[in-house]
Amino acid sequence: MSKPRLLLVEDDPNLGDILQEYLSLKGYDATLCKDGQAGFDAFENQQFDMCVLDVMLPIMDGFTLGKKIREKDGQVPIMFLTARSFKEDKVEGFKLGGDDYMTKPFSMEELQLRIDAILRRAQQKSGAEAIPADNYDIGNYTFDPVKQLLSMADNERKLTTKESQLLDMLCQHKNRILPREKALKKIWGEDTYFTGRSMDVFITKLRKYLKEDEQVNIMNVHGQGYKLLDV
Repeated sequence: MSKPRLLLVEDDPNLGDILQEYLSLKGYDATLCKDGQAGFDAFENQQFDMCVLDVMLPIMDGFTLGKKIREKDGQVPIMFLTARSFKEDKVEGFKLGGDDYMTKPFSMEELQLRIDAILRRAQQKSGAEAIPADNYDIGNYTFDPVKQLLSMADNERKLTTKESQLLDMLCQHKNRILPREKALKKIWGEDTYFTGRSMDVFITKLRKYLKEDEQVNIMNVHGQGYKLLDV
């Protein structure tokens, strides 16, 4: 079972290092960033199960970072950390879609318990069957995951079930990395050399189907997975 992946954004070097080390010892894969922009860049390029954001950050403050993350992903849990106990700050954090708010100083044990509780709720929520989107806009293309149709102008292409499932997952992670292991286990049921080669073939097919729009590309991210770029 893979470790829960946490994005930890904290500019205090001592606290940040201590938090990262503690959470790593407790079984989390914690990525530490020291400013808001670095945190957002990491979020755009990696897959995280939860974000733990300090509010007072250089370059981009934690509330702005949380808002930008929420615009990209409406589901990923967000916890804010702050040295300020103002009621207005807590209200602002929850308005931005935060799931929890902790005021410094706090105990490491309480932080871990809160993270565990939030992740359990998120897992239970994601366990419900997802409702597919009506359709996705991919550059000049439109993709209907229910009818398994990829269309542009008057041209329609009927996709196979696996092509449609893979494109659906890429669309859900548009402009972000779709982890290779996640796609293989979701669509093929296992992550092996042979299923990996099979997925590579399907990626090649999808690239061919999308080649009419030069702004759309499925990029390989070495050692991690694929990213559907739609600029």
